[in-house]
Amino acid sequence: MKTRHLISQVAGLLVLAASPGLAETPPEGFTSLFDGKDFSGWRAENPHDYVKLRDAKKIAAKRKKDLEVFPVHWQIKDGVIHNDGHGPYLCTIKDYGDVEFMVDFRLDAGSDSGIYMRGTPQVQIWDTREEAGKWKHGADKGSGGLWNNKGAGAGKHPLVHADKPIGEWNRLRIRQIGSCTWVWLNDKLVVDGVYMQNFWKRDRPLDKQGPIILQTHGAPVAWRNIYVREIPAAEADTILAEATSGKGWQRIFDGKSLGDWQASVPKGCEISDDAVYVSKGQLIYRKQKYADFKLAFEFKLPPGGNNGLLVRYPGKGDGAYVGMCELQILDNSADQYKDLDPRQFHGSAYGMIPAHRGYLRPVGEWNHQVVTVKGSRIQVELNGVPILDGDLGKVKDFMDKKQRPGLNVSDGYIGFAGHGAAVGFRNIRIRD
Repeated sequence: MKTRHLISQVAGLLVLAASPGLAETPPEGFTSLFDGKDFSGWRAENPHDYVKLRDAKKIAAKRKKDLEVFPVHWQIKDGVIHNDGHGPYLCTIKDYGDVEFMVDFRLDAGSDSGIYMRGTPQVQIWDTREEAGKWKHGADKGSGGLWNNKGAGAGKHPLVHADKPIGEWNRLRIRQIGSCTWVWLNDKLVVDGVYMQNFWKRDRPLDKQGPIILQTHGAPVAWRNIYVREIPAAEADTILAEATSGKGWQRIFDGKSLGDWQASVPKGCEISDDAVYVSKGQLIYRKQKYADFKLAFEFKLPPGGNNGLLVRYPGKGDGAYVGMCELQILDNSADQYKDLDPRQFHGSAYGMIPAHRGYLRPVGEWNHQVVTVKGSRIQVELNGVPILDGDLGKVKDFMDKKQRPGLNVSDGYIGFAGHGAAVGFRNIRIRD
């Protein structure tokens, strides 16, 4: 709606003294989201209000009201954004995916706020002193945690307390790749690559894109030096690969030959540019057997690409049935696959457990995937997003009512089975 963009038109009413004197030059590669003068590029919206609205007229009326009250609560003075702790949130008009985001914030006594990534709460910031009365919620542990995450080890609380005293400026840096979140507060790592959970839909990962939001939460907060850098796919893969390298990890394809692999068909797979391409009728698998493991690799799909990762494969037979499972590697966007069973799309344990869709990169681009197998449980992370987490031992409903005789095998080979045009694989690593 047009009202989403009116905030920049009324920006002149919000400026008390427009001076960018405190603004810094954006770091290399970053774009400034605030010029110290007005709110261009932002809109007024509290997503918690809008998620409850379904009627278009009610949404339009809410947007109009938010614009009317916005100047009361959000103002600019000396190149700094001031919020009194009330009113609608400040949201970027543009939606972002993989990014690095930086902002300076300054808290008053009792302040409580946060940063929403992809429209999702939140990286927490607050007054961490005992007298602020928030220790019962974990404020004593500091700012920067993923406060709405649930479960042990989920990053709800920061690794260290890195806040500066109330009234001083803090610098927050957030790196978001897929669902993986890293947070640095005043140059100290406080969240280390933890999945940010989807507050709105707990049974799904984060959306692929969404706005960056500065929250209002009852007490004043000042903001300045707001920057963002979009992370290209190749860099995202490099960062994700850092977590699957080092001690315990072994590279099992050197990009030049398949010396430690065996093939079930005489025709050799093409190897070029440090990648192996597996086509229809070709099947390669590692000579060593594995029980529990983590496997990381990059893959590139052609239009209509169809392949599969074999898990605990015995060395002969249909890997989708005689081994523990076959994990689909598929071009979900291809028209010929639009009517598949949900358990046949990319990342799914074929015919058993469906994976979340919508996280593949465009056809022809490299994707990064990590597969974890422990007992009968299997997890799949695609481009930093957890798309599958299930226990195959608990599956009762099989596609086409076909049982899996290899479902309970304790070990076997890992490999790739071609079912169509050549799919490329590279940078294959494993941790036994």
